[in-house]
Amino acid sequence: MAKFGKRTTAARAAFVGKSALAVEAALTLIKSSASAKFDETLEIAMNLGVDPRHADQMVRGVVQLPNGTGKTVRVAVFARGAKADEAKAAGADIVGAEDLMEIIQSGKIEFDRCIATPDLMPLVGRLGKILGPRNLMPNPKVGTVTMDVKTAVTAAKGGEVQFKVEKAGVIHAGIGKVSFTDEMLAQNVRAFVEAVSRARPAGAKGTYLKKVSLSSTMGPGVSLDLASATAR
Repeated sequence: MAKFGKRTTAARAAFVGKSALAVEAALTLIKSSASAKFDETLEIAMNLGVDPRHADQMVRGVVQLPNGTGKTVRVAVFARGAKADEAKAAGADIVGAEDLMEIIQSGKIEFDRCIATPDLMPLVGRLGKILGPRNLMPNPKVGTVTMDVKTAVTAAKGGEVQFKVEKAGVIHAGIGKVSFTDEMLAQNVRAFVEAVSRARPAGAKGTYLKKVSLSSTMGPGVSLDLASATAR
């Protein structure tokens, strides 16, 4: 059996018997137990009643968190000419075309979000085996294939979070920092849950939202009362 340090043992003890908490109560518990030497991320995990092996049960989308993520997002943009200039002016970290493709092919991926103009998607498509597994492939469904690169870059830098259901029917994301106020985190939690709820696919049958849990990066998790998580 694994042995835990004093900090972890104390944190786990505080969570014993706690479940189905209101959002605010869960946040108080998590923040009081977050004792790492860095600003931990508040992480959300949602168990959905879907089987993503079926195309009509795939859940994917994007949400603009009202208070951002607290994380610095590095953005790469595939664009040429005026659109490349637009991306740079909007704050993109890396902008290019064939040169950017070569950088990625060399294994140097120093960005968290990839955006492309539609005309460069044939070029980007050649990087599918590299960007796909890292969930970095531009996709029009989440607004990362667009001619409006300014808006896309600004959104990515401003706290936009993409989500995609995993094989086990789970969605996981970081939605803020423990240093945020309880009110800010509660707003982010409910905005994220609402976005996933709206993304319910046509093929989903029965209960869609099965369980929602919160945790800090280094701390235990606690489940939420679904009515509280979906309240606005």
